[in-house]
Amino acid sequence: MKRALFICSANKLRSPTAEHVFASWSGVETDSAGLNHDAVVVLSHDQIEWANVIFVMEQAHKNKLRKKHKAVLDGKRIICLGIPDEYEVMDPELIRLLEAKAGPFLR
Repeated sequence: MKRALFICSANKLRSPTAEHVFASWSGVETDSAGLNHDAVVVLSHDQIEWANVIFVMEQAHKNKLRKKHKAVLDGKRIICLGIPDEYEVMDPELIRLLEAKAGPFLR
């Protein structure tokens, strides 16, 4: 079972969309969170420990993740998807990008 954690800034648009899209994939469990202190779901150590693959939307998220949560990231695979904050939740183009960029890691 792949346990995929999707991270963006506020957990309002990109990461919840990814969580929803991949939740229906066979063999994949999903969760999402944001790195900002005012995110809808603020990233926790428990979420990081649960995940066996972590997807961040931008390089800045990867940098912030490593800085703030270094102690629990040992051995975790972190993949930067390179998806900018330009999409609304469940935007068809965002879904297409997520499937193209994260999908190969979750098949």
